[in-house]
Order: sequence, then C-alpha cells, then structure tokens
Amino acid sequence: MGDDFVAVRILDNFYQTSSFFPMPVVLVSTLAESGQTNLGPYSLCFPHMITGGRGHAMMLIARGTSNTAQNIVRTKVCALNFIPHKKKYMKNCVMLGYPGETTEEKMKNSIFTLIPSTRAGSQNTQQYPQLVKEAFQIFECTWDDSYPLKPREDLIEYHFLLRIDKILMKKKWRDCLFKGKGFPRMPIDFGYRDNVRFWFAKHSRPYAIPIPKEKGNAVETVKYACTRFDPDITWEDAACEKIVKVPRIFLNQVIAGVVAEAKKAGITVITPEFMDTVRNKRSGEKK
Repeated sequence: MGDDFVAVRILDNFYQTSSFFPMPVVLVSTLAESGQTNLGPYSLCFPHMITGGRGHAMMLIARGTSNTAQNIVRTKVCALNFIPHKKKYMKNCVMLGYPGETTEEKMKNSIFTLIPSTRAGSQNTQQYPQLVKEAFQIFECTWDDSYPLKPREDLIEYHFLLRIDKILMKKKWRDCLFKGKGFPRMPIDFGYRDNVRFWFAKHSRPYAIPIPKEKGNAVETVKYACTRFDPDITWEDAACEKIVKVPRIFLNQVIAGVVAEAKKAGITVITPEFMDTVRNKRSGEKK
C-alpha cells in the first residue's frame, strides 16, 4: 500500500540523501588570508544556544577543507547573511558552493554586493569580513573555540559554535518583526539529491494560529511580549506577573503604557514596585 511506512537506507548526508529536510540558505562571509572576503553558501546552520542572556549562538557545520572552515579557524570571525529568495541568487549560491576553488577564483563569479562590517570601526586591530548588501538579515559572529565541539583532526566536518555579536536587519523587516506582521520571502534548500541538481523552494505566505483563549496569558507569554517590546527596557519577572490577567487583545497596549511611563521617569528596569506606582497613578487619574 502506498500509505505504508517502509525503511530507507541511511546514507552519508542523510538529511538530503535519505530524507526530506527543509533548511535555510545562508551566505557565510569570512576573510581569506589575502584579506579578501569569501562567500560560502551553507544550509547546515541552525540556532544552537537560544537562552541565557549573552550566550546566544548558532551552530555551523562545514567541510573541514572548505575556505569557510579554514578562514574561521584562522580568524575566528564570520557573518551569516540571510538572503531573500530569487532564482538568480540560488543559481549563484550553487556556483559559489563549488569546492576546490580559491577565494579569488570563486568571487569573480559572485553577483552579490559587499559592504563594510559594522564591527570594522572598533578600536582593536581585528579585521572582519564584509557583509552582503542584498541580505535581509545578518548575524555577525565570533567562533567560540573553547566549546566542546571544536574541530578535531579526525573529523571531515567541523562544528563551529558561533556566538552572535550583533543581529542586523533591513528596517522594513525589523518593523514587521516587532509588529508581528509580514515575512521576507526566504529560500528553502532541500539539498543535492540526484547527482546533477540542487533543489530549492520559496516558502508560501505564513499564517498565524492564535493561542487558545482558555490558556490565558501564561507568565512566559507575557515575559516574551514585554522583553521584545523595547530593547532599552528590561522587565523583572515579578513585574511581568502583574499583567498576566490582562486580556491578550489589550496586552501590547498595556505594555506600551508602562514603557512610556518608565521612559518618562528615566527608568530602564521595570520592577513590580514601579508597576504598582503606575497602577496607583492611573487609579488616581480615573478618580
């Protein structure tokens, strides 16, 4: 029966040879020994450390002999450039991903525009790779070589834990991100499947499924809304708990009001005591 499960032989590169596994398409920019920026397309690049304050990081898996891997080992810095879906970009990624070429040879075929790193103006002597102007978001990263998954001589593939130093985003998409409306048209890579072709797809328009009303506003949901509302204002957990019972439809409105009061008072950390002050003030105004 066509609906029955059957076993699939697990081959090397199992994520593309033995399965259907959608992945991102990222142009990793690194610095060659000559100082020229090298662009390498990668899809095995995923969030790895997502909580813990300053511990945010990505995991990049790369062939040890690649220009990208060798450049990261040598300089410890790179940038992850997330490009929008365009067929000409995907065709160029396939061209740039061809192994065995030097940075100078491959970059002659690049159609991407390179711009200076935002880290280039720092006072130290560290050099940084350029960024891809066509990207819609960029992670500027530093390799944490103290992490247990650092490269070993017997590994064909290298596992790089890349600490995220800075996230850059085109203003249009940053605004969409914080409003919760709108997504860039991102490419999806299904890999090298049949010996002659790479397979890509563009994602369809995302749709939202609301959290069931009966679940209420859990503390974690409120904390998420509070902490992402304004990057200059932080919230103590106990302050978030003060507005757990606010109906979801009014939550952002309430957060905006509290943040406005905090900025008016010159406060950068919202405490439960400050929440009480705001509440008492509004109660007095109503009277």
